Amino acid sequence: MTRIAVTGLGAISALGATLEDNWQAALAGRGGIARCVMGDSPYGPGGLELPMARVAEGYDALLDERMGKPTAGALDPFAKFALAPAAEALDQAGLRGHPVLEERTAVIFGHGLGGLATLEVGYERFFGLKSPRLHPSTVPKVMVSAGVSAAAMAFEIKGPVFAVSSACASSAHAVAQGAAMIAMGQVDCALVGGSEAISTAGCVRAWDAIRAMSPATCRPFSADRDGMVLGEGGAVMMLEAWDHATARGATILGELVGWGMSSDAFHITQPSPEGQARAVRQAVTMAKAQGRDDILVSAHGTGTPLNDAAETQSIVEVFGEAGRKLPVIATKSAHGHLIGGSAVLQAAIGLRALKEGLAPPIQNFNERDPACDLDLVLGEARPVQSRLLLQNAFAFGGLNVALMFAAA
Repeated sequence: MTRIAVTGLGAISALGATLEDNWQAALAGRGGIARCVMGDSPYGPGGLELPMARVAEGYDALLDERMGKPTAGALDPFAKFALAPAAEALDQAGLRGHPVLEERTAVIFGHGLGGLATLEVGYERFFGLKSPRLHPSTVPKVMVSAGVSAAAMAFEIKGPVFAVSSACASSAHAVAQGAAMIAMGQVDCALVGGSEAISTAGCVRAWDAIRAMSPATCRPFSADRDGMVLGEGGAVMMLEAWDHATARGATILGELVGWGMSSDAFHITQPSPEGQARAVRQAVTMAKAQGRDDILVSAHGTGTPLNDAAETQSIVEVFGEAGRKLPVIATKSAHGHLIGGSAVLQAAIGLRALKEGLAPPIQNFNERDPACDLDLVLGEARPVQSRLLLQNAFAFGGLNVALMFAAA
């Protein structure tokens, strides 16, 4: 099969506006989660106070600077959070303006919900203010494909361009789809990733209604974990056929060596360890990583009681008792849950961990849980000898993706 290189990475989250910012914060144990009060606003009633991980102010100016022209004003935040990392990944790969973008590059981004900020403004205007007229850019800003379309137009990418949506597994599905297109020879490069901007008043209320959110903070695998924390931002990676990358002298940051996908077909919100294990086993088998003990596990690790216990079971089901000895990181404890953007952000941090030989610590951890008996990286960054990265992404609806990367 065609080997697939990673030649560019970009990210923006509550930890910072570049991948380097995100990596350094995660490595140092600095978190981006803070208590936020949803005050009365044009979007709805206030009074709700919850921890969230929001991108700092100023990203519009950053995006305009990266693009070299005013761009942010025409986009919903979720699309901005995809476009800025896309520019970073393209620049690192050295592909901005390259002829391969003409027809031999795909853009595939994953998002859980799309342009909610724009949608809520429109609803307030229509239902709240009883205005019969909505802003003419409402549909182009709300549509889930707004991010990929913006990237295609900004970078003149004329190959296959589309968005995927599978809740928390969205960006991982985007990676798998882009990799498959490269492997089949449809394209030479794929700009893949995802983003989310759902810390709007209405969406936060919806998440609060299903009691999935922690009132305190995100504590993956800790015995006192009590829910997830919403984050916002995005991450993008450039995948490239190995021969194409080496022929042009690109710096290779890692290699995608396996991926697996499955459906629980079980429950809309409750995870199935068996379903998760099917995806992980596929990725491990494709990567020929059975029996390897040099794997760093970047857990889905949402901090919910059910998910973390189920993920522990799935790891042990695939790797046996040896799975309990693999080092495990869970960076949602730092940047929150970006829903559609989480998997690629976590994978990007994980690839840096492989490169540097350092695993960032799980933050906010208080107490061991017998149901999560894994080799958790706690306290401070830990030196690791890992040469492979397993990135898990498990979504509501029982949609599972596992990605396997190898160090460069």
